[in-house]
Amino acid sequence: MTTSERTSGPDSPAREFEPTRALRLAARATVAYRTVFAASRAASWLSRPKPVRNTGFDMSLVIEQVRAEAEGVIGVTLASPEGHALPSWIPGAHLDLFLPSGRQRQYSLCGDPDDLSSYRIAVRRIDGGLGGSAEVHDSLEAGDVVTVRGPRNAFPLVAADSYLFVAGGIGITPILPMVKKCHARGRPWRLVYLGRSRDTMPFLDELARYAGCVEVRPDDENGQPDITEILTTAAAGAAVYLCGPPPLTSTARRVMGQLNPTGSLHTERFSAQPVVGGQEFDVHLAQRGTTVSVGADETALAAIRREVPGVAYSCQQGFCGTCRVRVLAGDVEHRDRTLTDAERQDSMLICLSRSAGGSLVIDL
Repeated sequence: MTTSERTSGPDSPAREFEPTRALRLAARATVAYRTVFAASRAASWLSRPKPVRNTGFDMSLVIEQVRAEAEGVIGVTLASPEGHALPSWIPGAHLDLFLPSGRQRQYSLCGDPDDLSSYRIAVRRIDGGLGGSAEVHDSLEAGDVVTVRGPRNAFPLVAADSYLFVAGGIGITPILPMVKKCHARGRPWRLVYLGRSRDTMPFLDELARYAGCVEVRPDDENGQPDITEILTTAAAGAAVYLCGPPPLTSTARRVMGQLNPTGSLHTERFSAQPVVGGQEFDVHLAQRGTTVSVGADETALAAIRREVPGVAYSCQQGFCGTCRVRVLAGDVEHRDRTLTDAERQDSMLICLSRSAGGSLVIDL
């Protein structure tokens, strides 16, 4: 392409720009596009919108098997009623399970990622909890059809030269597919499996094939676990994956940087995070016309559930988005890492986020 030069002096004669034949054709094509695709009645048909999909992951699956895996733990195998292959997943993924009561709970996939004929989850019964695990144990049977959402992954397996896996009790569920994948790939790995007793620890039979790589430490044989000592066994630069109760994860986060500064720590909780640095505030529920007081050491979700027991929630950790509500007034201190900046303009996740000062009004 050639252009005419133009000097910048005030007395210099300007030479007009002469477009090439290619530029003239491109300009005509642009005009034609605007006429046909943007301005005509055919525009809506020719250029149909493709909005971002926030739904579409729901599936109806049939329960193929309910099996006792350990004391107080059952495994549930799910498959397509039509026998279709299920969506693929990678270790660390979970399903949202919708129970007959309407409760929504999340369970890690603990089967084989290479076998898409079925999914497997494992559920420990927690008496005195919020009722989800008891409902799974008492209500679900082979042949039942349930709705699930996913798979989704907030605990992905990263690439590393070596791995140390630490599982506490039912925390073995996301870890089990990880060790299988690392073993299949020939990656150096080691698992320390903690629990109250061997009778309460699921999948010991499946782990028995990995002799030399798995250390089983029941409390009734070894005493209370020392997570600091366990972390010292990781190779320098190793990826450490930990899934277990809060005392394990909180201690690991505190000491990991000193013990293995070149390594990385990846944790998944199966309980709500404690509230840190909270202040009391009020939440007005606009649809009900009532106001709820939120304590400094409790979440907005916990306080709202006293007034609205059926309010939707799931992970209680700020990544699933189930508890998202519309904010009508007030400033929000967003503590999640899920919502976009645009979504935060008028929404919040009540399982984590709080008032930034003053009362909040939400559409509930």
